[in-house]
Amino acid sequence: MKITFITIGKTQEQYLQTGIAEYVKRLSHFCQFSFIEIPDLKSAQNYSFDEIKKREGQLLLSKIPNGAAVLLLDERGKEYTSLQFSALIEKKQNEACKELCFVIGGAYGFSEEVYAAFPGRLSLSKMTFSHQMIRLFFVEQLYRAYTILKNMPYHHE
Repeated sequence: MKITFITIGKTQEQYLQTGIAEYVKRLSHFCQFSFIEIPDLKSAQNYSFDEIKKREGQLLLSKIPNGAAVLLLDERGKEYTSLQFSALIEKKQNEACKELCFVIGGAYGFSEEVYAAFPGRLSLSKMTFSHQMIRLFFVEQLYRAYTILKNMPYHHE
């Protein structure tokens, strides 16, 4: 199964880039993984929050592969334990899902068009984290899910 991770904006902090690169490398043993970073909007300060969400939403929708199953990482999404998340990944594989796409929106969230197109939502926590940190947390959790599925000694219950 191919997994695509789409985000708005570049990861600025070197320590986060290093961590993300490490888990992306580890994921290569389990799945075909791609990371798409959509650049921040130019002159965003000239737009309202709703206009930013709308413009970012159009960019996101243009990058989502046709036929992919999509989950939006959203604070109002369903929360999973690591074991439940690994079961979700396994379920998608068993359903012969060819491509699973996870999406992080910009700082103001997703546009109504994105929510309408893809109602599936996943939350990593009730807490708020920076959009850059969530990228690292997510790829680590995805790696953890695969190690759980392969019975590897990474996750401890």
